[in-house]
Amino acid sequence: MKTLNTLALAVLAIAMAGTGSVSAAVSPEEAAKLKTELTPLGGEKAGNKEGTIPAWDGGYTKVPAGYKSGQPRPDPFANEKPLLTITAANMAQYSDKLDEGQKYLLKKYADYKINVYPTHRTAAAPQWVYDETFKNATRAKLDGYAVKGAYGGPPFPIPKSGVEVMWNHALRVAPGSENWYFRSYVVDSNGSASIGTGGNNEIQRPYYIKGESPESVEKGFYFAALQSVTEPSVRAGELVIFEDKLDDTRASWQYLVGQRRVRRAPNLCCDTPNFVNSGVDFFDEPFVFFGPMDRYDWKIVGKREMYIPYNMNGFFLKSDKEVTGKHFANPEYVRWELHRVWEIEGTVRAGQRDVRARRKIYVDEDSWVAVLGDTFDGQGTLWHTTIAFPTLMYELPALYMQNMETLDLLKGSYTLTIHNDQKLHHEIVKPFPVSLYTPEGMLNKGVR
Repeated sequence: MKTLNTLALAVLAIAMAGTGSVSAAVSPEEAAKLKTELTPLGGEKAGNKEGTIPAWDGGYTKVPAGYKSGQPRPDPFANEKPLLTITAANMAQYSDKLDEGQKYLLKKYADYKINVYPTHRTAAAPQWVYDETFKNATRAKLDGYAVKGAYGGPPFPIPKSGVEVMWNHALRVAPGSENWYFRSYVVDSNGSASIGTGGNNEIQRPYYIKGESPESVEKGFYFAALQSVTEPSVRAGELVIFEDKLDDTRASWQYLVGQRRVRRAPNLCCDTPNFVNSGVDFFDEPFVFFGPMDRYDWKIVGKREMYIPYNMNGFFLKSDKEVTGKHFANPEYVRWELHRVWEIEGTVRAGQRDVRARRKIYVDEDSWVAVLGDTFDGQGTLWHTTIAFPTLMYELPALYMQNMETLDLLKGSYTLTIHNDQKLHHEIVKPFPVSLYTPEGMLNKGVR
């Protein structure tokens, strides 16, 4: 692995394990780099010496004429052609820029390929998010696995530990409130696709609502979602609530139509099989990683250049049928680019249990979106790989990620979460009432 610059060397020297008891914020002198050599969110402004990764110049902030939030988002790079295509025949040439999941897929399936396009560093954020991120650099701290003193931007733009990078992913730039209309397909080893779950998520992120503060967010949740199921018909009317808090805990509830009652659902996290996707993945594998982090010690392996999925707007302009392949999402429509990523390794820590003994997660330096994730079982065998599909959300602006596929490499099945055929995709809306994310609010919604 090639080192990239002195910043990367410093990271490698630290290579801290998951977390200490309390972490200190960076000094004002170090935070000042966010206004010079680093982007406002913490990526390296400079490109690479080969010129294959350009310098960051502010990201992509143009809103297409006539566009309204929730509509399918146009692809600004639709006319570009791949620079190269990686297959099993030439993968050795690019091995140092691939994760283990992609290497496995290339070796196993003759029709799997990686189309690599020109790199565009499109990640951006509103100015108020840049301002809060700068404040976070000197005010945010870790207390065990809990975050203190953060709001409105990635909490650790100059991270010193693996868990700080993981929190940057959890608190990546996103709308304060949105409707996400989605459908999750489950594709078995024979290539037969069925709908695992379809419906809407009413999502609230007080962490990204202007007017909140570190203190107010710490008193409640930083992320909540009320999922309303509309398909398949046998599950229509079911409701699920997730509430994730900065103390690294999750509260969750479930409403079942037949019972007409709300019950606590304490196991909707971690290595519990994910019924939303018919058990193909686990509850912490959506979005590459989703939920409490304290089962693992997380360490920074380093920064490296990798081919990662990026600027995937064109993928979501195709139909569900077009993008759903027999063994994986149709690679013809998956856009890969060369970017720098933080490579994070998680190992189950002493006193904890998880069916995945180890995992690797790769986080984009510009957006803090986790773009790839590989998990390994107790024997060290590669088990699942998750591929995220980041897109440009012009109206925020942000490089946004809420869709992905997770492949069970041992069973040969996979799940694909998309919104291609939905009339509305991700729709930014006014904040929902907090009462929506309570058992009472859930019950009222369920009995209407």
